Amino acid sequence: MKRNLIFLLVLISLIVHNLMGQQDSTVFNKKRLSISVGLTATSYTAGIVYLSEVWYKDHDRVPMHLYNDNSGWKQMDKVAHAYVAYHQSRAGYHMLKWSGVSENTAIFLGGSLGFLFQLPIEIFDGLYEGYGFSLGDVYANTAGSLMFMLQQKFAAEQLFKFKYSFFPSAYSQVNPRILGENALESLFTDYNAQTYWLSINLQRLISNQKIPSWLNLAFGYSGGGMLSEFENPKWIKGERVPELNRYRQFILSPDVDYSKFKRKNRWVNGLLEALNLTKFPAPALEYNTEYGWVIHFIHF
Repeated sequence: MKRNLIFLLVLISLIVHNLMGQQDSTVFNKKRLSISVGLTATSYTAGIVYLSEVWYKDHDRVPMHLYNDNSGWKQMDKVAHAYVAYHQSRAGYHMLKWSGVSENTAIFLGGSLGFLFQLPIEIFDGLYEGYGFSLGDVYANTAGSLMFMLQQKFAAEQLFKFKYSFFPSAYSQVNPRILGENALESLFTDYNAQTYWLSINLQRLISNQKIPSWLNLAFGYSGGGMLSEFENPKWIKGERVPELNRYRQFILSPDVDYSKFKRKNRWVNGLLEALNLTKFPAPALEYNTEYGWVIHFIHF
């Protein structure tokens, strides 16, 4: 599915970011800017070529049309779009800061990267049969980029960090064609197995220096019982499917801000920033619309 490509693009951006070790500069460096622009343009072009020459090659070209998928996957797809856009924008900002570009320019140009990277995917979807231009996806992409940009502009830091966690679900065994044949495929396609988090630093939230600087509180959202996008099929490959209720999950859990453990080694710092893509496994309190309150000794 197209989110595989989206994830690929964000990983390319973050690899560039991590290699730079987030060493922001206050002095403009033309060479660094050329590297940043060149690598971004290369990954962007590769994505466009992949879409036009590989992904849509077996689909007929049609007039631009819309596709309303806002009710699909309990909106998990929209949260995923926002998450990817947020981190692409974060990478774009730091690439420009590494190049010595001014703060405002880095925020508004680099911070737009998530939106700009994902918009062509929606345009291509709108031009091919079997897909469609999703305004909901565009709104989600915009929200993700704005979440980064507004925090950086008005707080000069990311008070709320967007994170992700994954644990394989049993639902993928019921409908593996849609939810993934294995754990690697499910990582991208099974929304039952994914949780998206807003993680905030407790020391900043409560203004108490006694709280460890690395300790965060995370608010998570996920879904369950989903075998396909809008409603569960009654039959799969000629076999009757158990009736499952589709439900939402709201989760509260402690988290770790890995960037607070920064060292002098830029590669270590890059790894710590990469780890901040993910939520730290920890005890959690969940409320879901199917089973009510649930306590997890460890939530992955």
